[in-house]
Amino acid sequence: MGISAGDVMKLRKMSGQGMMDCKKALAETNGDIEDAMLLLRKKGLATMAKRAGRDTSEGVVLVSSGEGFVALASLCCETDFASKSEGFAEMTETMKSYIAACQAEEGGEALAATVIDGKAFSEVITDAVSKTGEKTEIGDYIKYKISNGNVVGSYVHFNNKVGALVEVAAEGVSDTAELLAAANDAAMHATAAKPVSVDRSSVDPELIAKERELAAEQMKNKPAEIIEKIVDGKMGKFFADNCLVDQKFVKNEEVTVGKMVSDAAKKSGGTATIKRFMRFEIC
Repeated sequence: MGISAGDVMKLRKMSGQGMMDCKKALAETNGDIEDAMLLLRKKGLATMAKRAGRDTSEGVVLVSSGEGFVALASLCCETDFASKSEGFAEMTETMKSYIAACQAEEGGEALAATVIDGKAFSEVITDAVSKTGEKTEIGDYIKYKISNGNVVGSYVHFNNKVGALVEVAAEGVSDTAELLAAANDAAMHATAAKPVSVDRSSVDPELIAKERELAAEQMKNKPAEIIEKIVDGKMGKFFADNCLVDQKFVKNEEVTVGKMVSDAAKKSGGTATIKRFMRFEIC
């Protein structure tokens, strides 16, 4: 049967595929648009399976914010060329909408299962693969809810490959604008400084044990009575270098990140502490 130009254009608008791919799909399905759309999706799944073992070391990190939440996610693909394509840019915008609708607080699987207008985000990715021919997948995803007077700062570096969220718990702050700016600065700092934890109490005990063991090994030729003191000193430096609140603020090394945030709260008559952070990077 003949394939009308109108049907080709309609399928192209629905699928985002090229005209020739749409025409071929319609020809293979006797002009049935829904079947043609399903065929294009199946081809996308086939491409995903074929490229399942490929590395997805390119892509973008993005922030999505709305009423009562700020979310951070990454969308990954195989090449820098694909990550800069118009189709990939459109998909990141779609991803932001799906993030807004997702009720789960974290996890790529939860985001993939989110359904809008009868279509899951996993299907959107499948469709995108059929367009680019590259493996594309959700990397990381987390959502921080804004409630009880807290603020959530966010930052994505200009290369779109690394970003962070920082949640700040506040009390008695009359104006959160300055505190939010400080939280955004803390998120910017986290992208650059790569902290391993918020504070000393939240460092993985196994990591502390390994660092102490390494420090003691380096001091093994020292007198036994001073090894412990030296190790304690080295661990103090380790915490200062790796805990977000103790790190020297990249914009002003005269203060720590924790103090920078605390000072911002004081200006509005309250107190504030960094509660948690998350950093995503595509590399």
